[in-house]
Amino acid sequence: MARMGMDTADPASFLSIRFALAAVALIVIALLVPSLATPSLQKLKADWKQLAHAAVAGVLLQAIYLGGVFAGVNQGIGAGLSSLIVGIQPVLTVVLAALWLKEKLSWAKFIGIALGFAGVALVTAEWGHVEGAVPVSGVLFCLAALLGITIGTLYQKRYCQTLDLHLNMIMQYVASVLFLLPLALAFESFNIDWTPKLVAVLVWLVFVLSIGAVFLLMWLIKVGEAGRVSTLFFLVPPVVAIEAWILFGEPLTLNVIVGTLMCILGVAIVSGVLSKHRKQQA
Repeated sequence: MARMGMDTADPASFLSIRFALAAVALIVIALLVPSLATPSLQKLKADWKQLAHAAVAGVLLQAIYLGGVFAGVNQGIGAGLSSLIVGIQPVLTVVLAALWLKEKLSWAKFIGIALGFAGVALVTAEWGHVEGAVPVSGVLFCLAALLGITIGTLYQKRYCQTLDLHLNMIMQYVASVLFLLPLALAFESFNIDWTPKLVAVLVWLVFVLSIGAVFLLMWLIKVGEAGRVSTLFFLVPPVVAIEAWILFGEPLTLNVIVGTLMCILGVAIVSGVLSKHRKQQA
């Protein structure tokens, strides 16, 4: 969907529109169905320090992370390399969470992370490569995305736990628009080709991803360890590969299958699913 969207708009322009629509949709939901946005918009009069923390987390998690990935791909970096760079995120998050948030490190986490990262490497190795030299600008954008999602996850866990999730997401998207819009106006044409395809892409990205999936991510960060939640990102490349096989007939190779199984096993080990299952059996 992101690739299709960038066919009709530049990265910062496209994301500015996406985040603005997501913020408006969340505000409308809060006004029309206050029970779904507890404690609704009345809490805007509450702790402005918490709202500021949410804005910082939003710039890191939304603007810098997604903006970096979109800009990297737009610069010509291959899907496999960009996914591999950003795929380091769970590794960095677990290490930094131990240092900053005092989350416990264990051999199970190390083993699970190693399996997950190896699985991501196998899957992404099957994706398209860039012909010729790898663009340095694309790599730098992806590295910025890596730092954004890593620091943003830890920042969200550390400073945004007492703020209502609905308000948290509104502030994240408003801050992301304020961050990206000047960049789009300064460095991009901001010419938008409003085709039916772009409208369909935006509907999916706004309601399914920016509201549904991101709300779930914020909740997981709130109730779980930042390191364990981050390992779920190991599952993204394998799931994308399987979806591409189902939807577009792209080959499902042995590397993809083995890599998918390694990712699933790695996430299961880190999340403690296997140990919990053993305790239940005992």
